[in-house]
Amino acid sequence: MTATKGLEGIVAATSSISSIVDGVLTYRGIDIDELAMHASFEEVAYLLWFGKLPNAEELNGLRVDFDTFAPIPQLLIEQMKLFPKNVNTMAALRSAVSALAVYDEDADDMSHSANVKKAIKLQAQLPTIVAALSRIREGKEPILPLKGVTIAENFLYMLRGEQPDEISIKALDQALVLHADHELNASTFAARVTVATLSDMYSGVTSAIGALKGPLHGGANEAVMRMLEEIGDIDHVEGYIQEKLNNREKIMGFGHRVYKNGDPRAKYLQKMSRELGEMKNNSELYNMSVKIEEMITGQKGLKPNVDFYSASVYTQLGIEGELFTPIFAISRTSGWTAHILEQWVDNRIIRPRAEYVGLHEQKYIQLELRA
Repeated sequence: MTATKGLEGIVAATSSISSIVDGVLTYRGIDIDELAMHASFEEVAYLLWFGKLPNAEELNGLRVDFDTFAPIPQLLIEQMKLFPKNVNTMAALRSAVSALAVYDEDADDMSHSANVKKAIKLQAQLPTIVAALSRIREGKEPILPLKGVTIAENFLYMLRGEQPDEISIKALDQALVLHADHELNASTFAARVTVATLSDMYSGVTSAIGALKGPLHGGANEAVMRMLEEIGDIDHVEGYIQEKLNNREKIMGFGHRVYKNGDPRAKYLQKMSRELGEMKNNSELYNMSVKIEEMITGQKGLKPNVDFYSASVYTQLGIEGELFTPIFAISRTSGWTAHILEQWVDNRIIRPRAEYVGLHEQKYIQLELRA
């Protein structure tokens, strides 16, 4: 046996949910370009779970389910209020999602219908949890979700307590579409490994959130925003980035293992960043980002990935950096749960081997004889 570092190039599962072939990302065979331009996040979630786009009746039914399940238990809210104020938001989200299982009497019901219901519940409740965590941290009371609005609109409303504008709703909705699934990424693989033991869906999503917490996966957009804040002004971009390049430091938000000619999702986030900057009459973040892209692509040949422009998009939506990765989790819950459901259709425990590189032919030494 020979180990492959990072499992690069290893095909570990079959899936009909999403694919990346020759740099083209599809959900259930539909190009991400078509979905980004035309589909709502609710339509995409239905597509990932059920393998087809919903008709009007099916979409309305899903929206009613989201309305029904969006409120979270008051006991969970009280539990979240006990979290330390400075706790990492992804750590808080991981704990809250794990706790959700305690309040779901069907958590261990492994029937397909119960698991589909849990997928819908989790998708409905993640935005409520993330918004509540943010408001609790600010010393404010969580806001109950609205009925009859989209997930994007509801999240922005619960976060701020005021009606968001249409451009902001559209921008967040498109961002959710773009992040919904991405083949067998680290967090999705973590979810499938967990549920392959026949553990429950809450455990699978909790594992996924734990993997997404890492800066090499979901935390990259937060790192991009920290970089923009450190640079501070477009006149400082060239010196800052050149110093990083000279020191061979990694610039977050560029390159992707599975895309050689650029991430197909990045162009939509770049467009959103530009439009939001124009709407707010403040394009500083967008202009800084463009200049950084020009330098990195020009000198390193690396193109921006989905994380790079999402940082400026979320900031221009008035969202704090600590919520960037939790918003990623809101979207990716649709993909995680779709993969969990798929894993159980033809399940086998995921148990790879390791290439042993340790010592051989060692002997046990009595305690009194050890040096």
